Amino acid sequence: MFFAGLLSAVVAQQVPRTHSGKALKHYNKARTHYQFLDFDQAASELFNAIKTDNQFIDAHLLLAELSVDRKDYTQAIESYRTTIGIDPLFFPNATYSLGHIEFLTGLYKESKEHLELFLKEGKGSKNLEEMARKELKNCEFALKAIENPVPFNPLNLGPNINSNYDEYWPSLTADGHTLVITVLVPVQTEGSFQPTRKQEDFYISHWENGEWTKVENIGRPLNSNQNEGAQSLSSDGHYMFFTACKRKDGFGSCDIYYSMKTPKGWSPPVNMGRPVNSGSWESQPSISPDGRTLYFASNRPGGKGKMDIWKSTVTKDEHWGEPENLGDKINTPGDEMSPFIHNDNQTLYFSSNGQVGMGGFDLFISKLDKSGNWNTPKNLGYPINTHGDELGLVVNAKGNKAYFSSNRLSDAGKDIFKFDLYDEVRPLEVTYMKGTVYEEGTKKPLTAKFELISLASKEVIMQAFSDQSGEFLVNIPTNMDYALNVSKERYLFYSDHFSLKGVREITDPFLKDIPLKFLKPGEIVILKNIFYETDLFALKSESEAELNKIIEFLNANPGIRIEISGHTDNVGNIEYNQKLSENRAKTVYQYLEQNKIGKERLAYKGYGMLNPVTTNDTEEGRAMNRRTELKILEKK
Repeated sequence: MFFAGLLSAVVAQQVPRTHSGKALKHYNKARTHYQFLDFDQAASELFNAIKTDNQFIDAHLLLAELSVDRKDYTQAIESYRTTIGIDPLFFPNATYSLGHIEFLTGLYKESKEHLELFLKEGKGSKNLEEMARKELKNCEFALKAIENPVPFNPLNLGPNINSNYDEYWPSLTADGHTLVITVLVPVQTEGSFQPTRKQEDFYISHWENGEWTKVENIGRPLNSNQNEGAQSLSSDGHYMFFTACKRKDGFGSCDIYYSMKTPKGWSPPVNMGRPVNSGSWESQPSISPDGRTLYFASNRPGGKGKMDIWKSTVTKDEHWGEPENLGDKINTPGDEMSPFIHNDNQTLYFSSNGQVGMGGFDLFISKLDKSGNWNTPKNLGYPINTHGDELGLVVNAKGNKAYFSSNRLSDAGKDIFKFDLYDEVRPLEVTYMKGTVYEEGTKKPLTAKFELISLASKEVIMQAFSDQSGEFLVNIPTNMDYALNVSKERYLFYSDHFSLKGVREITDPFLKDIPLKFLKPGEIVILKNIFYETDLFALKSESEAELNKIIEFLNANPGIRIEISGHTDNVGNIEYNQKLSENRAKTVYQYLEQNKIGKERLAYKGYGMLNPVTTNDTEEGRAMNRRTELKILEKK
């Protein structure tokens, strides 16, 4: 433990400083009991020694160390203070030990004074002085944080979620309708109930009629007669990643597993295997909203400290890639744990006892910059963080509510709470599109691939799949313009557009069912992300995302021949609109040709104002009539 060396230093004192043979006798008995880890008896003997000789400094110092081992920090502080009061130079490291314990218990002012005194005395080792300077920096941060508290209004989620047992590790779907928690419950086996033996199980609740339903045991095969915990739900609720330890199929002490929700229930959990799991400890997974990156905590070799945060990303061949350490900005020589990647896919919340903070594990936020690097983590502040351990925070998709577990706010052990997240530590707000994919005509549900593409960077921001029932949920961060592409083999892709640049708050999500057309001649898709300069036919750069998806579609379907058609509204004369529509269609045709799509597979045509899809009497209608379409002419 941290104070390992202190006992040997005390024992090494050749002549204990007491004139009382009776006190010395109690002291020597205490040393023997302590060496055999009989802490209670050792403490009793030390109290007797001190009662006999109150100035017996060796006994006070040993009682301080013993109290630390027993986690009786109140007694440890009292004994260290008495030791220093009798003779501050008897054991100079006691001044540091006192400051350290005071810091751990939130006595920041007193800790600061004793750490400064220890450094001023200059009697400590180089390593201990370095630790003292680090904790002094933490004390200064904590005192300033207490003087400048952040808004914090924790609300207990109530009896439908919380009980007399410990509830922790909340996880939430993007629509906020499903909550899964870990609960420490008494073991129940067939024909017996063992209240003294406990295990971790998953419980689930749903948001209905403005409140959470009563939590229910999620049941087998997710729950077993072993511990399962530290779970992460995918944003659509179709997958769960979680931690299980010491299983027969495990690679290390704890491994990460996953399960898929099917029409018949959750599938049997599967060990994620290598390279995600190793012979070390892997735990506390957090799956990214696009399902392509898994963040987790591990003490595997190659880290920056003890527990570090790592990530594994799906490779081009659809396998989990070799885990990468998140680097020096996030990880420290201490411990970093409980990562949570928000639905915006660029904001990370995590816990650390190595970053500057209030003591124990504090909660931090870091965001990806434009270069894809994590910026300097920000402490969430007091009273969200305290001298205790804060772990396992999640934030809803909207970015305004945080959920966490705490025993400092509850009389019934750990409970789940939520609070309003203040502006400075909020992620980008995320809305979502939710619905069902089906085959046009037959209404048969389809499993399809969704890609949300930034029109500015041309990068895929989010990726998702509809499940076997055709249901899907796609996260859509605000403040950006997007192309949405929905695709499935043997079907014509679907195109949609979301213009959210400058939009930071959305009241309602997008609810939409998507029919996919079977790939055959005559079928048409409106290309909603082809943009031209006003009254011109030059393509805007924002069109490239859609154009590249067309190229990808044509390369995947070499037997397809298509027509690109241009259409206008009724503003202007017939001849003008006819020429404009033809030139716009030709521009797309030329882009495809320049990107190695053969001329024999392409045709273009301008229809002017002849084929409106809706009225031209409103601006909204005219905007819908100004469009570019792709039509299947031939399929071999």
